[in-house]
Amino acid sequence: MSARDRVLARLKAGAPSTAGDIPDVAAWYAAHRAPESAADRISRFRHCIELAHAEVHAVSRGRWIEKLHEVLAARQIASLLVGPGTVHGARAQAELPARGIDCRGYEHAIESWKPAMFTDTPAALTAARAAIAETGTLIVWPDADEPRLMSLVPPLHVVLLDGATIYNTLHEAIAVEGWKAGLPTNALLISGPSKTADIQQTLAYGAHGPKELVVLLLGDER
Repeated sequence: MSARDRVLARLKAGAPSTAGDIPDVAAWYAAHRAPESAADRISRFRHCIELAHAEVHAVSRGRWIEKLHEVLAARQIASLLVGPGTVHGARAQAELPARGIDCRGYEHAIESWKPAMFTDTPAALTAARAAIAETGTLIVWPDADEPRLMSLVPPLHVVLLDGATIYNTLHEAIAVEGWKAGLPTNALLISGPSKTADIQQTLAYGAHGPKELVVLLLGDER
C-alpha cells in the first residue's frame, strides 16, 4: 500500500458512518443569527468593514463614477487600473480621462509589464461578487477580466459593491449562490486594507498589499 493509499484509508476509517452523523450546518446558522432586512444587512456590513479601517461611500448606481473621481482626486491619484472587459471598467475608461484620470486596462500577461504593475499603479478598480454583513467582508472572485493582482498589489483598492448582494452570513452566500456548483481558482474574502501582526501581537495596517480599501456601495437614487 502506498503512502497515499494509507492516508486515504485513515481518512475513510474516520469518516462518519451514516448521514445522521454529519452536522446540520444550516440549522446551526439559523440559530446563530436571525434573518435581517436588507437595510439592516447594509448597516451591519458597513459598520463592520469600517471598524477594519475601510472607507465606505453610499452612491447611486448611475453616479458612482463621480464619487470614484472624488476619491482619486482627494488622494491626488491620476492613474487607475481597470478591467476593460467589464461594464464598470469600460465606463471608467470612457468617462474618467476627461476628468484627468488615466485609465490603464489590464489587457496583457503580467510578465510583460510587471515593473509598471508593482511600481507605477497607484490604484485599481474591481467589483465584488457579494458581501457578508456578519463580518463586514467583501467576496471577490478574480477572473480573466479582473485578475487577482488587481486587488493585491495597488496601494489603493476601490471596490464596487451592489447593496442588494449583501448576505447575512457566509453560509447564506454559499447556499443562495450555489457555490458547490463551481468555484473560481481564487475566491477572495476581503475585510479591510492589508494588515499583519508581528511577534509582539501589534496589528499594523497597510504593511503589504493595498494600504487603503474604498467601497462604493451601490444603491438606488435615494
